[in-house]
Amino acid sequence: MSVGGESTRLIVLRGNSGSGKSSVAAAVRARHGRGIALVGQDNLRRVILRERDVPGGANVDLIGMVARYALDHGFHVVIDGILYAANYGAMLDGLRRDHRGMSRFYYLDVPFEETMRRHATRPQAAEFGRAEMSGWYRADDLLPGGIEQVIPAASPLDATVLQVMRDTGLACQPHQLAVRQ
Repeated sequence: MSVGGESTRLIVLRGNSGSGKSSVAAAVRARHGRGIALVGQDNLRRVILRERDVPGGANVDLIGMVARYALDHGFHVVIDGILYAANYGAMLDGLRRDHRGMSRFYYLDVPFEETMRRHATRPQAAEFGRAEMSGWYRADDLLPGGIEQVIPAASPLDATVLQVMRDTGLACQPHQLAVRQ
């Protein structure tokens, strides 16, 4: 079943906790303006469902459903989250295959010690620490098929945002959303 249109963009930002996914997603949206739906794994899984990240969890299909709904209504979509390949890979692959527009996948590759350094600067630092982060951390958790562009830890936020926007054509695309605002 096809989803979205030829002009919609699907952007998936994956990586370990503290790798910068949410910062990149928010900056892409801020630079582009209206018309980008942020589909955050943390929001849907932790806030809306209050569900643990388990294989076959309800949040997996919910993320896909929200992304499909937004694409079908003319929004570009940025999905961001840890999105373990084993748990989310099939859903993401189906979304990529079904999307009629451009789809780009990125994996923010940040070593564990750098992840911890970045985590210390976040509001969540008081909620969980090194023990939890090491349990969640998975090095090189890439999706099969080589569909992801790997962004190294050395890439500054602005450069990463610009790369995503250029790769997807959002850097030069005026906002045109065919939905009620």
